[in-house]
Amino acid sequence: MPIQRECKIVSKTLMGDGAVYMVLEVGDMVRTTCKGPGQFIHIKCGNSRLLRRPISVCSCMTDEPEDTLAIAFEVRGEGTDWLARREEGDTLDVLGMLGNGFQVDPNGRYLLVGGGIGVPPLRGCAQATMGRSTAILGFRTADKVILHNCFQDECAKVLLATDDGTLGHHGYVDFLLRKELEQDNGFTGVLACGPKPMLKKVAQVAEEFGVPCQVSMEERMGCGVGACLVCSCDMKDGTRKHVCKNGPVFDSKEVDWDA
Repeated sequence: MPIQRECKIVSKTLMGDGAVYMVLEVGDMVRTTCKGPGQFIHIKCGNSRLLRRPISVCSCMTDEPEDTLAIAFEVRGEGTDWLARREEGDTLDVLGMLGNGFQVDPNGRYLLVGGGIGVPPLRGCAQATMGRSTAILGFRTADKVILHNCFQDECAKVLLATDDGTLGHHGYVDFLLRKELEQDNGFTGVLACGPKPMLKKVAQVAEEFGVPCQVSMEERMGCGVGACLVCSCDMKDGTRKHVCKNGPVFDSKEVDWDA
């Protein structure tokens, strides 16, 4: 069951163009609710805002007396703007950890494919596989690149793509994914997080090469615990699942990409 905590911001770092990295002290939240990399927390952003904001967990650690977890986010509206203006020592009302993350074999070797703000939740996958995985990270432009140094430290290989060609491959991550799989088809699986059009292309490439693929879906959320229908996602079998409760991570073959 998720738990609610008043969590202190112990560090805050500005990254790239408009992104923020925060480390929070979260009591026993990691010890009691962590199911693996790819989960998220729900943060109350200001007293006048009814709905919490879902923020993916970038990494987490059990510790005494306080567990810690890191989040990374971009300012995209009033809620995240309020959150970005909090400082070290401030406290946040946090509900977490929520959802179901990636199923990762610690001895596995994965291709971690992220796009934009979908990159942070993949860091936990990199840490879980102890330097064996390869990261393929895509951003709009060089100014938007985040966590590059972290992935370099925690992966065997890191490849970058930018939409405008200002850094790394000029184009999209699915091109780099295909290139890697053409050279080496011995990966345990593909783990991906980002915009739905990107995930659709990544899923298609993974299926073409016969490599298992898990995707973390991005949808607007209301309650964060499956009580509302805001974040419903269409499945190939005709059912609808909640991204917050059943996901956010799904097997790519479950998802109806044409819905």
